[in-house]
Amino acid sequence: MAGTVMMAGQVRAEEQQVQRVEITGSSIKRIQVEGALPVQRLSQEAIARTGATNVAELIQALPAMQGFTIAAVAAGSDSGGAVNASIHNIGADYTLVLLDGRRLAPSRAGSAVNLNSIPMSAIERVEILTDGASALYGSDAIAGVINFILKKNYQGKSVEATYSSPTDSRAGQSHDFSLAYGFGNLEEDRFNVLATYRHDESAPVKATDRNFAKTAYIPFTSNGTNYIYDRTSVGTVPANVTVTFKDQTAIAFSPYLKANGNCPARNVISLSNDATTANCAFDFVSTVEIVPQNKRDSFFTKGTFKATDEIELYAELALSRLDLTARIAPVTAPFSIATSSAYYSKNVQPYLTPAQAANVAKVSGSYRAFDWGTRDSQTLTNSTHFVTGAKGEIGAWSFDSGLTWSRSKAEDRYVGGYVLDKEFRNMLATNAFDPFAPIGNQSDATKAKIANSVFHGTVREASTTLKGVDLHGSRELFSLPGGNSSLGLGADLREYSFKQNASDAANNGLIYNFDPAPAYDLTRKSYGAFAELLAPLTKELELSLAGRYDTFGKVDDGVLNRSIGEKQSSSTYKVSARWQPTKTTLLRGSYGTGFKAPGLLDLGQPLVNAGVTATSYKCPPLGQPALCKPGTSQYPVLEGGNENLRPEKSKQFSVGFRVEPSAAFSFGADLWDVKMTDAVSGVTEAQIFLDPVKFRSLFTTYTEPATGDTYYAIKKLSVNIGQTHNRGIDYDLVGRHRFDFGNLTANLSGTYLMKSEYTKAGSADEWTSSLNFFGTDDNVAFRHIVRAQATLDTGALSNSLTMNYRNGYTDAEAKVRNLATNLDDKKFRLQVPSHITFDWQGRYAFTKTAAVRVGVKNLLNREPPLSLRASSGHQVGFDPRYADPMLRTFYMTGNVQF
Repeated sequence: MAGTVMMAGQVRAEEQQVQRVEITGSSIKRIQVEGALPVQRLSQEAIARTGATNVAELIQALPAMQGFTIAAVAAGSDSGGAVNASIHNIGADYTLVLLDGRRLAPSRAGSAVNLNSIPMSAIERVEILTDGASALYGSDAIAGVINFILKKNYQGKSVEATYSSPTDSRAGQSHDFSLAYGFGNLEEDRFNVLATYRHDESAPVKATDRNFAKTAYIPFTSNGTNYIYDRTSVGTVPANVTVTFKDQTAIAFSPYLKANGNCPARNVISLSNDATTANCAFDFVSTVEIVPQNKRDSFFTKGTFKATDEIELYAELALSRLDLTARIAPVTAPFSIATSSAYYSKNVQPYLTPAQAANVAKVSGSYRAFDWGTRDSQTLTNSTHFVTGAKGEIGAWSFDSGLTWSRSKAEDRYVGGYVLDKEFRNMLATNAFDPFAPIGNQSDATKAKIANSVFHGTVREASTTLKGVDLHGSRELFSLPGGNSSLGLGADLREYSFKQNASDAANNGLIYNFDPAPAYDLTRKSYGAFAELLAPLTKELELSLAGRYDTFGKVDDGVLNRSIGEKQSSSTYKVSARWQPTKTTLLRGSYGTGFKAPGLLDLGQPLVNAGVTATSYKCPPLGQPALCKPGTSQYPVLEGGNENLRPEKSKQFSVGFRVEPSAAFSFGADLWDVKMTDAVSGVTEAQIFLDPVKFRSLFTTYTEPATGDTYYAIKKLSVNIGQTHNRGIDYDLVGRHRFDFGNLTANLSGTYLMKSEYTKAGSADEWTSSLNFFGTDDNVAFRHIVRAQATLDTGALSNSLTMNYRNGYTDAEAKVRNLATNLDDKKFRLQVPSHITFDWQGRYAFTKTAAVRVGVKNLLNREPPLSLRASSGHQVGFDPRYADPMLRTFYMTGNVQF
């Protein structure tokens, strides 16, 4: 990929100098930048031309990236705004992210790195290896490697600032500024110091700011038939009621609807599956923010000292702080209703028959605490990454050795909308407020009590820490017909730890209907060693061999003072070749194995509360109706680890070519294939509820803290039973033409996905696919993702036009109501059309050291296509993972160097 993505064939002028460099995917320094492995490169100018305002936006826009987590998922999850990368839809946990060639602490307890911790202002270039690399880097590199390479020997000062705003509304505005200062020249002064600072700030976007996202009650037309997609919630204001009888049957109804014949503001009439029983349901989407508010500060400094002519000592420190606030619908507060209370006599008994009233076992209400405000969750994520080491030449060896200490720490705070337990129960007991009153009908005295019953404070703190030491080196060995062979050797020792604690307020039950986060203190050590041989057999043919051995110890649980799991080991290898029959043609290929070790929580997590199902289901027919919720409802979800998990394993190959018949044209493509066995698989909620008999062992019970009521719950557990198979082609084409008035460069890059298959969760050999289809993994694997860019440089002025394309797909299975028959269609799948957007950017250089960029993203103001998926956040009506809700956005960037 060139322009936006500079593939390996586009060698920059400074890289054409005869010097040995280390390329991502190899430990051996070499002259050729174009090696046997497919490495995509992003230069500083290519990064700037994307218009990306942060690292996640930069990486996630590349055609080779699919299946990653976006910041907007924080609206309705505990992600805290973490964003990551996923090469070829294989998964973020299988994509290794490096900073200057070294690992960073992952976010939470998995292996995926939060891209928010990368200091964008310090990046010199990005190298993306789209082939497995476990034989060099060890675990987590099955899909490939992303290496952020930072500035070196930088002198001078620079200031850069960006302002960005959607053109239709002020919602979603953002701005950032960065400073960089470097002094000292390694060659002349024997030292260099670099320091950078960057501040980013983005305003939130409310669902009501976008017509395509403003409601959970969506009318639409498909193939000439009118439907309603209803994602509204039974947690309402005024409260709905559930009455359970002594024979364990139950009914649910809205007292307000029965009394008034309609539903109040922010509620709609929702029909049950029999198309006769009406109830009120709350349009929760009208209250959420689909893009969270966030602020980010990052600081990076690096000092390098030339101890001798051959050896450099260095130390680098990267600090970042992300402050993200996600606002979602007001909390649903279930409560018990005594048959002797005024709530019962006024709002329940009038709507029961005498026979029903005589057989009441219990009554509960489902109340949306609208007057307490939206649930506002602030997550502060602090990342610290420190490396110190030495590199250079000792005798015939080139070496690099370093000590790493890296930590990602998150603090979750509730800053609005969450209800204090004691105060709320007291208000219910004393009739201090009426949960059956419409919005805005509370008295001033009640509003004062409400204001004093909102919880503010920390609920959880968690940190993941990586400690490591590594050493690798390379040297030439013996002569071969094509040149000198080279050997690379390396070893590393790492320790990962994950700690989590709920706050005293959470543990002491201060928050209504709240389960505190469990306490963890998990630690695991690993060590590995590798060897790599580069053999130029002839002038045209080069062969590489690499092998690695890794050992992972048991997980030490400091809370329970025990060891979890068993010691595990894995060996991997890779064979690759590069053949250049002519100066303009290159052929390459590789075959190898990979692995991913289980994460700390994959092994050591007990069964803990993980919220509720993403959508509503009927009660499973398992013989205990007392554990059911009436009608269709969301059920509790519990998650747990499995200490018997084994490492996941892969076999993969790539075959590719590059052709550059002239300086005006080049073309390249790489076919890749990855098969995984022992893949960690978990049965999805949809599978469990669609076949509850088959998955009976995955049902358990959960007791609601607020009411003491016990309901069915499902367990999500991980097992080594799955297989996956992914295959595709990455390609890029570059054309150049020189006019009298300037130079035109056209780039076309994309990924053509041929397979995205996996065994169904809970099955060893029942295959399914997410290719152009919303699969059981709650994802879509797109066959075509294409990015094209044309850039015209005319001296001080350049203009770029970029096209982004993603093909259409078959959407998630959804329950919709056919308005012609007034009946539910439970297995409806919408055909989502393809999505194409255009971006423009102009750059004007006033001088060699001062320039301004002006651009427009989504030039034609294309709205995201309608999607009926019910996962990945609280957004409804579109899928934020696949289409940007910001719409047409203007931005301006100014840069001055001193």
